[in-house]
Amino acid sequence: MSEITRLIRLCHHRWTIPILAELQRSNGSRFAAMANRLGLSRDTLTKTLADMMTHRWVRRNPGYGHPLRPEYILTAAGQRLGPICIDLMNTLERSETGEIILNKWSLPVLHAIDHGHDRFASLKEALPGITPRALTLTLKELQEIKAIERTVVDEFPPSTRYALSNRGRHLAQYAETLI
Repeated sequence: MSEITRLIRLCHHRWTIPILAELQRSNGSRFAAMANRLGLSRDTLTKTLADMMTHRWVRRNPGYGHPLRPEYILTAAGQRLGPICIDLMNTLERSETGEIILNKWSLPVLHAIDHGHDRFASLKEALPGITPRALTLTLKELQEIKAIERTVVDEFPPSTRYALSNRGRHLAQYAETLI
C-alpha cells in the first residue's frame, strides 16, 4: 500500500486523529467518557471506532473487570500513531486550524504538495478517490489558513501552482510521520 493511500485511510474520518490522541492520553477509555470529552454523537463515535477497529488501530479491551476499566484501547499500530496524534492535536489547538486540517483531504493534499505535486491535475492524479470539487474546496481552505500559497504563472495558457507555506511545511511533517 502506498504512503498516500495509508494517509488517506487514516484521515478518512474527521475524528480518527482526535480519538487516537484521546486514547493515547488516557491509556484507553470508555465509550461514554470518550464521547463526552470529544463532544461526539454516539453514532459518529460508533462509526469512527468501527472503522478504526477494521484498520487495527483500536480494539475492545478483552475480558471483564472493574466498571471503570477502559472499553477501547490502542493496538500496537495505534500506539505508534498515538503520540504523533497528540502532538498534532496540540499544534492544531494552538494555531486554531483544527477544523480545516482534520478534514478528510487536508493532510493528504499537504503531503502531495510536499512531494512535488504542485498543479491541480497532478494533485488529482496523486490523490486516489478525490473529486475535483473536494480538491478545489480543500485547496481554498488551506489557502485561507495560510498553509499553502497559490501562484498564477503568467504563460499561455495561464497555470496555477501550489506551494507549502512555513505553516504548511510544519503540518506536512506530521502527515509524513503518520504514514
